[in-house]
Amino acid sequence: MIRKNQFGGRIAGASIALVLLAGAANSTAAPITFFGEDPTTAGTLGPNSTAARNDFLSNLTGVGNEDFESFSLGDDAPLNLTFPGSAGTLGATLTGTGEINDSGPGRFATSGTNFWEVTTGSFKIDFSDPVSAFGFNGIDIGDFVTDQMVLNLTNASGGTSELTVPHSLGIGNNDQATLFFGFYDLSQSYTSIEFTNAGGGDFFAFDDMVIGDAEQVTPDPKPVPEPSTLALLAIGLLGFGIRRRFTPRLRQ
Repeated sequence: MIRKNQFGGRIAGASIALVLLAGAANSTAAPITFFGEDPTTAGTLGPNSTAARNDFLSNLTGVGNEDFESFSLGDDAPLNLTFPGSAGTLGATLTGTGEINDSGPGRFATSGTNFWEVTTGSFKIDFSDPVSAFGFNGIDIGDFVTDQMVLNLTNASGGTSELTVPHSLGIGNNDQATLFFGFYDLSQSYTSIEFTNAGGGDFFAFDDMVIGDAEQVTPDPKPVPEPSTLALLAIGLLGFGIRRRFTPRLRQ
């Protein structure tokens, strides 16, 4: 009976610590974002954009790239996209205003010749299976605009959140600016992403989109708990230690 009571106390104390740890992890979890920008280039993806893209891709495995080369000039939404997933094909449907193009003032493809071109407004990507990572190259974004671009995310539970693309404003129309923006999320997956383009009036180009499911997100090393999380865990373990120390021992 003595051992059973003490063992029960240990389980209770450890459970409290784990509950605290789980609560802290859930309250602080957020997408990990990657961003690089080159306000002026010579018609290729700039070095800062490339570095951010490579950093993003280093956290993924087995993902594909949508370069829009399989579409014809003038093709508009809806566009059906496919990507390799960890257990088969990941499907996506792109809707909204826009079309496939291959040239424009300040705009160019970052691979091949085609890109997805949109005007100020919005477009949306719906995923057939929830994804946990998404990234893209943006070209000629930041001129003739008044605010940053916002991504509206809908997660697998129906909740919504926003990510702001922190690009510069007032970039020259013919400067051929490039950027890369991407994120992964270890806490939840998403069923759709809507692009709310920066205010003002302009054309933007997007190319080389990447998506990945949860099993394809493989950051190395894995993120460590934040100090607040570790503190809560320590409190839980401390409570367990105090309970163990002062649990009265029964005589047989």
